[in-house]
Amino acid sequence: MDTFSLLSSAPSPKVEKTIEVNLGDLEQFFNTMDPSPFHEKDLDHDLEEFIVSWATEYSLHDPLRLVVYLQNRPPGTDAQSVIERAVHNYFAYRAGLNQREFKQLFREGRLSLLIGLVFLTLCLSAGQMANRLHIPGGTIVETSLTIAGWVAMWHPMDVFLYGWWPLRRAGKVYCKLSAIPVEVRYSDVAGARGKFLVHSDV
Repeated sequence: MDTFSLLSSAPSPKVEKTIEVNLGDLEQFFNTMDPSPFHEKDLDHDLEEFIVSWATEYSLHDPLRLVVYLQNRPPGTDAQSVIERAVHNYFAYRAGLNQREFKQLFREGRLSLLIGLVFLTLCLSAGQMANRLHIPGGTIVETSLTIAGWVAMWHPMDVFLYGWWPLRRAGKVYCKLSAIPVEVRYSDVAGARGKFLVHSDV
């Protein structure tokens, strides 16, 4: 195999995706109602939703970078360090919270499954008994109890088949954001509209 073939078969590097945020000053990055120091503050709610929504749009395997444009340089503050620490701490906290929610969901799913199976067994047994005793409307009673039993299984089936996917995906996004490279720039963004901007790649 020649050199050209080796080069052509090599996988192309993934393009880095960039989330760009345009703010007037450092305070806009944080929840102003939170009295904690900057690196412990919650992020602004709209800003958090903005970052998470765009991070979710991209593949988890794509490299991702957060670029923050500040119009005003904060005096006596290393904005790069403050923002990077705040972003990493906040999303690490959200990842931990998500992990607890994930475990709680499966605990509830297992309990719901146990209750549903017991109820389904009782319904099927009662329906068969009603049919065997030839009581009036026994077939209708058996059918109704069978339907009721399977309806009780809807919630655990929903948890184990579908309910955990969005939560797991969100957790992976939070983990990725907890280590995202952060860059602060002090140049104006020409033509910026609104509070936030997004560029899909670099």
